[in-house]
Amino acid sequence: MPKPHIPLDELRQQVAACHACPLADGRTQTVFGDGNPDARVLIVGEAPGKNEDLQGIPFVGKAGQNLNTLLEIAGLAREDVFIANVLKCRPPGNRDPRPEEIEVCTPFLREQTRTINPEYIVTLGNFATKFILKTEVGITRLHGTLQQAGRFKVFPIYHPAAAIYDRTKWEALENDFATLGELLRKK
Repeated sequence: MPKPHIPLDELRQQVAACHACPLADGRTQTVFGDGNPDARVLIVGEAPGKNEDLQGIPFVGKAGQNLNTLLEIAGLAREDVFIANVLKCRPPGNRDPRPEEIEVCTPFLREQTRTINPEYIVTLGNFATKFILKTEVGITRLHGTLQQAGRFKVFPIYHPAAAIYDRTKWEALENDFATLGELLRKK
C-alpha cells in the first residue's frame, strides 16, 4: 500500500520546526516553497539566499526576477508552477550546500515532490540536478536535455543566478526555457 501524502501545510510546519542541522541556528525563517500545489512543473533550486531568508519565499531576489522572465518564455507564470529548493534554510554567506545538510533536508523535498506529483521537475543548477538525477554529471553537460527520474520527466537548466555572473549563460537559459514551453505544449 502506498504511503499517504503529507499535506503541504503540515509539511510546511515540519520544515519550520526543523533543527536537524546547524543551518537552523542562522536562519531568519525557513523557505518551504511557493506556488501551485497542483502544478505540472516543480522547479527545484539550490538553497535560499539572503532575500529569500528574509521573506520566506524562494527566488525573490535578482535570480527570482530572472526566473520570472524565463518562465514567461516558457509560457508560464509563478502561479502555474511550484518552486522549492534542495535546502530550506540559507547557508551562511550563500555558500554551497554541504552533503550532510542535503542529506537531512532532502526528505522534505522528496515529500513535496510526492505530494505535488508534477509531470516535470525543472532542476536549476548543479546541486538540484545532481540530487534529483542521482548523478555526478554537471549542469553544463545536462542542461536543456530531457531526463527521467522514476516517473518524473526532469529538465535540467542553469540556475538563473548564473546569468548574473556570466551573461553568456543568458542565451542558454532562454533557449532551455523555450524548449520547456514546447515540451509542455506537446501534451
